[in-house]
Parts: sequence; C-alpha cells; structure tokens
Amino acid sequence: MSDYASWYEGLTAIFRKHPRLITALRLVTRVLTYLMYAVYPLFLLSLLLRFSWGNELALAVIIPGAAFVILSLVRKKLNRPRPYEVWNIQPLLVKDTKGQSMPSRHTFSASLISGCVWIYYTRLGALLLVLSMLLALCRVLGGVHFPRDVIVGYLLGLVSASLLLIFA
Repeated sequence: MSDYASWYEGLTAIFRKHPRLITALRLVTRVLTYLMYAVYPLFLLSLLLRFSWGNELALAVIIPGAAFVILSLVRKKLNRPRPYEVWNIQPLLVKDTKGQSMPSRHTFSASLISGCVWIYYTRLGALLLVLSMLLALCRVLGGVHFPRDVIVGYLLGLVSASLLLIFA
C-alpha cells in the first residue's frame, strides 16, 4: 500500500467524527479479548468433564501452548513494526509497544481458541470464529496492526487448531 496513513484516516474517519465510537471500539476490543481468554479454561474444563484425563485434554493443552510459544518466538524474531511506528497515524487504541506486530498474537490466540472449541462444539466454535474476525478488525481499526498481521495471525491460529483434528 503506497499510503497507509491516508487509507487508515479514511477507514477511521467516522470514528474520529463520533468519539463514542472510539469508546465502543476500545470496549469491544477489551471484551472480546477477555472473552477469548475466559473461554479457553472453560473449554478445557468441559473436556475434562467429557473425557476425563484423556488424550483430548492433553492435546488441547499441549498444542495451543506450544503454538503460542512458537508464535511468540517468531514474532520476536521478525520484529515487524506496528502501523504507528511506520506511518504518521494516530491509533484509536492506545498502545506504545514497539515492534512484534506480525503476526497478531491477539488474533492468533482468538482463532486458535475458537478453532479448538469448534472441533468439539461446532455452533459455539463458529460463533467464536466470527468474534475472532471482529477482534481482528478491531485491531486494524485501532491502528495497532496492519491487515496482513491479523490475517496471518488468524490463519496460523486455525492451522494450529486443526492439529487437534490430526492428533486427536
């Protein structure tokens, strides 16, 4: 994209005209983030109750845990800058982090958790996958990630979750 700053300003113009929308964006981002992190232990508890201490539970801990660590190491190694570091933009989400933008760990985690849930609880998982997309959109609208960061994060989360299908 030749001028990300202009594109971002156009994308967020309505938010800047209506400050309540910025407040709503921040609230939705926070709620979706906490929701995903609350769903995961509940999901593990459901597997414990359903399968006892079987392979399903062990894999639902090991695969996401390993994927999260690997993704974190890759982010650190890539150390891609965030939009507000590269372009002269005023992000809607307040963040002063430098680098480690690619891939989005919020989006990765949300799609990974949602994908894991989808394997065992299809309807709930489908809803969570849509909410994960909404979180990805919020991260771009908020100015803390480029679209490629959230797309890659989302897809890597799905690929990681699909490992449960392979090994379970």
